Amino acid sequence: MTRTLYYTATSLDGFIATSEHSLDWLVSRDNDPAGPMGYDVFFAQIGALVMGASTYAWVTEQLDGDWPYDQPTWVLTHRDFPTPADGVDVRFRSGNVAELHPEMVAAAASKDLWVVGGGDLAGQFAERGLLDAVQVSVAPVTLGAGAPLLPRQVELRLTGVARNRDFACLSYDVVR
Repeated sequence: MTRTLYYTATSLDGFIATSEHSLDWLVSRDNDPAGPMGYDVFFAQIGALVMGASTYAWVTEQLDGDWPYDQPTWVLTHRDFPTPADGVDVRFRSGNVAELHPEMVAAAASKDLWVVGGGDLAGQFAERGLLDAVQVSVAPVTLGAGAPLLPRQVELRLTGVARNRDFACLSYDVVR
């Protein structure tokens, strides 16, 4: 069964990016992608992705236009963006996530759907009862301001705690 997961990292004070949309504070930290709650283990279970415009812009800028994902990806935006390359399955959409969710789940082909970012987008899925779990790695830094982790009230139940080098890793199920 496909689950909709918000997998991300946050500063200790609850921000996923600086006010300038920078993740420099994150990429400079030590972690093991194959370690506890690491990216490699997580990503192996992903069949489709969804992200907001700021996340898409950051990914394409950081990777000089090279697209890192083979899975179908939805970008929820009102902005105009170029598609990264021929043969890449990126779908630009706007509107209610509840209306798009069945299409995303079908494309995930029994694997999970990853809400890549941002926090407001994850909150939209949560508000509509579509978010199943939150997995967050907490970095040892405070930012003071920026893009919040999850700017909605969402009830969660802790299901896992681990340490991955510099990160405290927390796994939650969404309580409905």
